[in-house]
Amino acid sequence: MEKQKNYFQLIYRIIIGLIALWFLSIIWPFISQVVLMLVFAFLFNTVLLSSVDALERKIGNRGLSVLVVVIILLGAIGTFIGSFISQMSKQAMEFSSRVDKDTLTQEFKTLGEKFTSSMPEFLQNMQPSDGDTAGKLSEIINSVVGYLASMAGAIGNFFFIAAMVFIFTIILLAEYHGFRKSLVNAISNKYFEVGIKLIYNVEKSVSSYLRGQFLSAASVAAMSVVGLLLLNFFGANLTLIVFIGIIAGLANLIPLIGPFVGMIPAVLIAFMNNIGNEAAMAHTLFGAIPSPFYLLDIVLMFLIVQQIEGNLITPTLVGKSVGLHPIIVMISLLIGGTILGPLGMLFAVPATGVMKVILTEIAFVRKNAHLL
Repeated sequence: MEKQKNYFQLIYRIIIGLIALWFLSIIWPFISQVVLMLVFAFLFNTVLLSSVDALERKIGNRGLSVLVVVIILLGAIGTFIGSFISQMSKQAMEFSSRVDKDTLTQEFKTLGEKFTSSMPEFLQNMQPSDGDTAGKLSEIINSVVGYLASMAGAIGNFFFIAAMVFIFTIILLAEYHGFRKSLVNAISNKYFEVGIKLIYNVEKSVSSYLRGQFLSAASVAAMSVVGLLLLNFFGANLTLIVFIGIIAGLANLIPLIGPFVGMIPAVLIAFMNNIGNEAAMAHTLFGAIPSPFYLLDIVLMFLIVQQIEGNLITPTLVGKSVGLHPIIVMISLLIGGTILGPLGMLFAVPATGVMKVILTEIAFVRKNAHLL
């Protein structure tokens, strides 16, 4: 009789779980952005919490501590972005004063011819004839305009989300210990010790994941700087290398597209610094593949960094930090990416780490239920 009762309880729980998942799938499109904001706010809170706590112990005011830490963070970000934009503006002004319109047009024409000549013959035959060029150009322009319009909307949405994450982060930093205390008080006496342990282990798992991610980002920044310096040794004539390395490292926190963000300023700088340089225009990769202005060299270098980071550094560093085997990390990244794309990859590892903590505690409770 007892076994039959447990069987019906199991079926009941499965049905309730399926109904909850169905209901979540309906409301998810309406709450997904809010959930995303709260998750990012929690991650930023985890990063900044120890600094706020340390400052509060010195000055004795929580609100002021949060304000000081946030101002320092925004100041550091603003200084870095401002310095980079200033340096890029100087590069662009020097470029515009050194290169006239006719030279630029000729360089672009030569660049296009070099890339076209390096294509396989069947691809060259696919190039539009003179009669089709205007139509093809019109199609490309329309596509670019449409892309820019959608990109403008995406940028606006990004700034809205960023502003809300900023507000939620400040609230969490100011009230986190109060929220945590309320959560602890809600745990029944029977499961109090297990609940405290669960909260502690979840916080530890998330902070360990973030520490692993920052170590991975630092590794990408270092490899990017070394790679760009190596290209300079062979004559790439790149500048702002440290800036580019830091951007590549920070952008690496964004799955899939992040590792290539640092490539964009590197390619622009290589083009601006080398235009008019015949040796740079005639440069070949591995002595065989045309790579004007070292553009293909830069792309290849960032591809190598991305492969090392994705297949070696992240599975090892991040997996070790959250107590997951590198294979489990890779599987969780694949599943997260399949379900939710880049965002799924971003949250896959910490979510897997949290699930491991929860399942471990559930197994402990089941095993020791007679003692509780």
